[in-house]
Amino acid sequence: MTNEQPTPNAADAALLTALDAGVVAAAIQAAGCGVTPVEQDGVVLLHSASQGIGFQVLWGNPAPVVDAGPAAGQRRYADLTLSCPLRVQGGTLPESLLSDWHRAKRFARVARHGEHVVLEMDVIAVGGISRTHLEVQLQLWTQMMGQFFSFLRNFRPEESTTATASAASESTGASASAPVIDAAAPTLADGAAQPA
Repeated sequence: MTNEQPTPNAADAALLTALDAGVVAAAIQAAGCGVTPVEQDGVVLLHSASQGIGFQVLWGNPAPVVDAGPAAGQRRYADLTLSCPLRVQGGTLPESLLSDWHRAKRFARVARHGEHVVLEMDVIAVGGISRTHLEVQLQLWTQMMGQFFSFLRNFRPEESTTATASAASESTGASASAPVIDAAAPTLADGAAQPA
């Protein structure tokens, strides 16, 4: 029995020390998602979707511009954040729910920004990563999105919270139903990005 490792092809053997729109778009597609590049003020923004919900690539720290080769003159970045903003309607999610996510899951974090809850995951190329590693990071992101949506769907207010909300609704006439989560990511053009 031999312990042979597969031989990487030349493109995969070269480490990425910075990320650009073309490389990240290819990794998103390799993860099974469509991608829509949108140029705004000279910066290519990437929008995609997984599980039927949109997400976007937020570029991080700029990397040095390359003077030669296929990436010559392109904006490149040392890191990026994958971001999926969701709008909370009809109430707020309890802080304990977000804490439960952070205790149970790794890799992707949840932040609250006003009426939005944002699922985020960082990808860092500093020191060099392979294209395969980048693709696996995007696959992990789509899995984290699916797990987060399932986590939110399974959320049920506790009995005491529901009883308090019911008492409040009786005195104010408001509804005691649980908050509703809507995708707040930018709308993609028809057929531009298909969920995985």
